[in-house]
Formats: sequence, structure tokens, C-alpha cells
Amino acid sequence: MSDEDEDAEPAVSLGTHTPVEGAPLARVSSRLTWPKEKSEVDRLEGETVIRTPDGPRELSAVLADVDETYFQRHQEFEAHVRDVIGTGPIPTADE
Repeated sequence: MSDEDEDAEPAVSLGTHTPVEGAPLARVSSRLTWPKEKSEVDRLEGETVIRTPDGPRELSAVLADVDETYFQRHQEFEAHVRDVIGTGPIPTADE
């Protein structure tokens, strides 16, 4: 590689950083081991703020609306949470 190549601009523009409040649901579920009771998820991660289409919400408040009390796998947990919060675009911190 020559010195000219090192000083060149990146081939792909990365865009500007847009802040989003809350943690992705997948990040929260990856921090836990499965299977897990809903009460244990609430104890361990209940104060975590997650991203939802309606804005950031505490996981504890979302879990209150989940009818299931035991999750075999993280996919099951995420499906039940998404049934409560819905799916769609996540608003940025500025919106």
C-alpha cells in the first residue's frame, strides 16, 4: 500500500451518528442464560430501558403485560416482549 492510499477517504460514507435511547432487546436477552422465570428476568434486568417503537420503556413495565411466567429460550422471551411492545421503527433521541 502506498502513502496515497492511506490518506484517501473511505470508500463508503458511514453517515452521521443518530442517538437512540434504550438498549436493543436482543442485547438484554443475550446477557441472560436460558431457561429463566419471568420474575428472575425482572429481578436481573427489570431496570434496563429497552427500545420500543413508542420510545424507551423499562423492561419491568413491559414484563408486567406479558402473560407467560417461564421462558425456555431467548427467542420465546423476545417474541412475548415484542407482542407487548410491537415492531416498527425506533424513534431517535431527538424525536
